[in-house]
Amino acid sequence: MTPSQVITLLVLAAVVAALISDRMRSDVVALSGAAVLLMSGVVRPVEVQGAFASPAIIALASLFVIAYAMELSGLLDAAIRRVVALCKHIGRSGLWVRIALAGAASAFLNNTPIVVLSAPVVRDVAKSLGLSPKRFLIPLSYAAVLGGCVTLIGTSTNLLVNDMAAVAGQPRFGIFEITPAGLWVAAAGGLYLLLFSGRLVKAGHKHEEVKTREALERFGEPGLAGAQLGSAISFAEHSPFQPVRALASLAVFVGAVALAALEVAPIAATAFAGAVLLILMRIITADEAYRGLRPEVLMLIAGMVVLGIALDVTGLAAEVTEQLIGTVDDMSPLLALIIIYGATLFATEILSNATVAVLFTPVAVSMAEAMGVSPRPFLVAVMLAGSAAFATPFGYQTNVLVYQMGGYNYLDFVRVGIPLNFITWAAGIIAIQFYFPF
Repeated sequence: MTPSQVITLLVLAAVVAALISDRMRSDVVALSGAAVLLMSGVVRPVEVQGAFASPAIIALASLFVIAYAMELSGLLDAAIRRVVALCKHIGRSGLWVRIALAGAASAFLNNTPIVVLSAPVVRDVAKSLGLSPKRFLIPLSYAAVLGGCVTLIGTSTNLLVNDMAAVAGQPRFGIFEITPAGLWVAAAGGLYLLLFSGRLVKAGHKHEEVKTREALERFGEPGLAGAQLGSAISFAEHSPFQPVRALASLAVFVGAVALAALEVAPIAATAFAGAVLLILMRIITADEAYRGLRPEVLMLIAGMVVLGIALDVTGLAAEVTEQLIGTVDDMSPLLALIIIYGATLFATEILSNATVAVLFTPVAVSMAEAMGVSPRPFLVAVMLAGSAAFATPFGYQTNVLVYQMGGYNYLDFVRVGIPLNFITWAAGIIAIQFYFPF
């Protein structure tokens, strides 16, 4: 191994160990690793500069601003109030409608505010109907996670994999390119939650109910849950409905997505233009826009992109792939796809989504190229599996929210989440083969 590869491997091991130990904010861990790689000369300043100005960072920052404008306008609050009336009218089915709507919205909006606003509603409506909230809060969080798999902008993981693939020389994904496969995974997971989640979670008569504000205050902690998606406190305030601001922000969001879908410009460009337009129209002030940026998320991703660049430029990803392929003679592309999906899926349970995307995207590309097949199905596998954190309450911030609010124990997530991991794994492999042939 070359000195650069040794340094990169040591930094990677240190970053992973720090993330697992959960003693330091994950964005600080990622930036520390990037600093070491820069100071040691493994990556050049221009490469670090490119990481901080990557399309994923620009797209996420811009979408955060647009989403924050929609929240400040009271649009989400108003929509939730309408759904509450529906839930009370049609009973238990209304709760599942609310959960399904949360999943659908998560395909386009960050799922943290969606779950923060929806969880108290689901809890209170369930109690008013004489039902246990515990049977609905885990499905709410999982539905939001599944919804994020449906589009390129549904989760930061998808945007980051798209960026890392471009670094490796692959063409970028369209905003709805992964939608057919993502819909199958979301549908399979949603059907499982509808039919079995209630049976796997025991309602209990004396579980602790934590007030929403108290639960939200705990999300400022360092670690994967706190720094992976940022504090949820900013989404706890309810905003009065302002029709003009709501209509304008919604129109800008729809326009940005539509222009990107029509390939007029990349999502990073359309979302950035939309965010600036909202400021110029005074729908959101510059100070409000800065508050909506959520820099802890952006810095985490930028730091991990630097690590991904190091894996690529040092040739470490290619060498790891050669070793993997060398250990399994005559490996079929299907078996390789199953392995990369499963490895990504279970790594996501202990590592941040950004870390998993950076680790597995270069390996996925190198593996496909070494086997002489298209890297596209392997990249989609990393996208879908990289967002799936179902088996623990701490792998994703929305899981932490419902864990606190519903008074769950750790095993509740294990009982519901592990079968869901295997179901989405199988559905993902089948759908990827159909829509993204080798």
